[in-house]
Amino acid sequence: SANHSVPIIEHPDVRRMLMTMRAHTEACRAMAMVAAAAFDTAHHHPDHSTRTEQKALYEFMVPLVKGYSTEMSVEVASLGVQVHGGMGFIEETGAAQYYRDARILTIYEGTTAIQANDLLGRKTLKDKAAVPLHVATQMDTTEQAVHALGTEGAIRLAAHLRATRATWLDVIAFMQSRAATQPNAAYAGSVPYLLMSAQAVAGWQMARAYLHAQAELDAGQGDRSFMLAKQATALFYADHILSLSPAWRSAIIDGADSVMALSVDAF
Repeated sequence: SANHSVPIIEHPDVRRMLMTMRAHTEACRAMAMVAAAAFDTAHHHPDHSTRTEQKALYEFMVPLVKGYSTEMSVEVASLGVQVHGGMGFIEETGAAQYYRDARILTIYEGTTAIQANDLLGRKTLKDKAAVPLHVATQMDTTEQAVHALGTEGAIRLAAHLRATRATWLDVIAFMQSRAATQPNAAYAGSVPYLLMSAQAVAGWQMARAYLHAQAELDAGQGDRSFMLAKQATALFYADHILSLSPAWRSAIIDGADSVMALSVDAF
């Protein structure tokens, strides 16, 4: 009842923060593992065309892993301070130290903007966006498999993935159409493009985890509570993070002019 205090874990907003921390951490780890696997495959697979394809995938994913994971480390560490309330700002909890340590990561991996410029200029615009477009087709395959599970959660997850993919494809097309003739319009949105691309790729990994967890559950294998937690986290990622995709699309495609609108002497 409202008359007695409960541990903060019972507060819905604390749960939202903890789930956000968990979802970002799992998604970024998954994305890094996929990139590492692509790197290994590119170096060791016996088939030349597979090596070439995996090398291109790995190179595309490097700025996502570096740029997005470091940005999300700041977000996660900041939420960690907030979860503790006033105690989070006091040294003895250790939460503030994680925040300070995370803050340098978006700079010394190469600033987020440098990663974004690499993603856009060298990894997206090259070969008519062949790599991200290929990733989008793989996302489509995962979407269909998730949707086919037929449960309410799976259908919702597939819908978020589909909407994310559609908005991402719109932005890729926008970048291709503007980069040569209006570079400022493209590069004004380069960091949002990196964040959006990484959310799409990381969300795809969460959907793959959701599928794998369902297969394990159906087979009665593995740790049931772990598999259910994986699915709950994937669904949270879709509901709360992938759902931001249309906003990124709007900011990048409709908002380029307002970035450079104010005269320099106004700053």
